[in-house]
Amino acid sequence: MQRSFKVAGIGELLWDLLPQGKQLGGAPFNFAFHAFQSGCQPYVVSAIGSDMPGEEIISRFDEFGLDKSYVQQITDCPTGTVTVSLGKNGIPSYIIHEGVAWDYIHWNTSLELLAKTLDAVCFGSLAQRNQISGDTIINFLKATKQDCLRVFDINLRQSFYTHEIIKRSLDLSSILKLNDDELPVLANLFGINGSVDEQLDILLKQFNLKLIALTKGEKGSILFTQNEKSVLEAPAVKVVDTVGAGDSFTAILIAGLLQNAELHKIHHTAIQAAAFVCTQNGATPKLPDAILKFKKY
Repeated sequence: MQRSFKVAGIGELLWDLLPQGKQLGGAPFNFAFHAFQSGCQPYVVSAIGSDMPGEEIISRFDEFGLDKSYVQQITDCPTGTVTVSLGKNGIPSYIIHEGVAWDYIHWNTSLELLAKTLDAVCFGSLAQRNQISGDTIINFLKATKQDCLRVFDINLRQSFYTHEIIKRSLDLSSILKLNDDELPVLANLFGINGSVDEQLDILLKQFNLKLIALTKGEKGSILFTQNEKSVLEAPAVKVVDTVGAGDSFTAILIAGLLQNAELHKIHHTAIQAAAFVCTQNGATPKLPDAILKFKKY
């Protein structure tokens, strides 16, 4: 397959310690994995420890055929882990362990050169909790081309975010992805009132965004631009767990935008992918070919 679009996920790379066993994860990795399935050339920018869990991650990259060139190795920090428990309807809760390798992603010339080549980059708030990785992420975003899609998949976790982190991220973003638990947090942080549509419109204009994607779990999702709005219900599926569903949604969304597909077709494909992920264990199942076509529904 010719992979014409270059995309990157930058931030956390870790093992999700799920009730049924460990799964390779972290939103940037999940995004890159599903972007790869969507025909993009993905890169993961992160860090692992000099330990057995880190070696296992590199082995997985080789198995998947993913580029590992931008996964740094930190000698004095362990590879990241997250303890995941599943509640009602497969909704996960997380204990995200601190002082791990992905907190120390170092800025260098190699990352600067990669950033300049990208068509899209996806990042979140979590990996900015430590200043070293946070500064690297901001430098990376600033080094991208003007027309690069800079996707802020906000992923608010525990207390690992501040007003400053959210604002500087939005200032550098062209697309915002968030869920219906995160929108009220942003509205409170920035003093935004009104209906959901009014709040999205204010965020869109205030931060000069091209698009906002709002996911609402089983209640569906909204894609919101200056001139278009797509609202779709979530497909009814038997949920195993929802880990990684949002990341697959984001990856399909970006692949579709890069291919200049119609917004409604992109939206249909993204919700089908996310729904399928919810029926599987873990964040990175193989998506059926029938989903990945941006076809007319």
